Amino acid sequence: MKKEPFRLTPYQVQWILIVGFLTIGYAIYLRYMAIEFAQVRLECDAGLQTMLCKTRQTMTYLFKHYVFGIAALVVALLHLIRPSIVTLTVGLIAACFGIVLYNIGLSGVAIGLLILGFARPAPETA
Repeated sequence: MKKEPFRLTPYQVQWILIVGFLTIGYAIYLRYMAIEFAQVRLECDAGLQTMLCKTRQTMTYLFKHYVFGIAALVVALLHLIRPSIVTLTVGLIAACFGIVLYNIGLSGVAIGLLILGFARPAPETA
């Protein structure tokens, strides 16, 4: 008996596109308007306690410790073992943040593994 490879329905493709574009957009906003923008950097380093400064501090901590890349790689491996829309979505979010926020090596490998997940057979449904 031949097993069918993992395929997305049209609604799932639309979901992945929406999540991907929103994630990339928010990551670009954080990178260029919060992390690298000189005025925001100076204000946050001077002690300003706004939500943007707290988000900047959190994202800086996460990408310095490779959290986005490691999370994307772990979820991509899970997606490779047992492909599903949930692991694909979470892996895509982590990989998009990792690519934009300086965790390029691990996130690039994770994107490759997410793509390889489409070659795997779909899980059996009960």
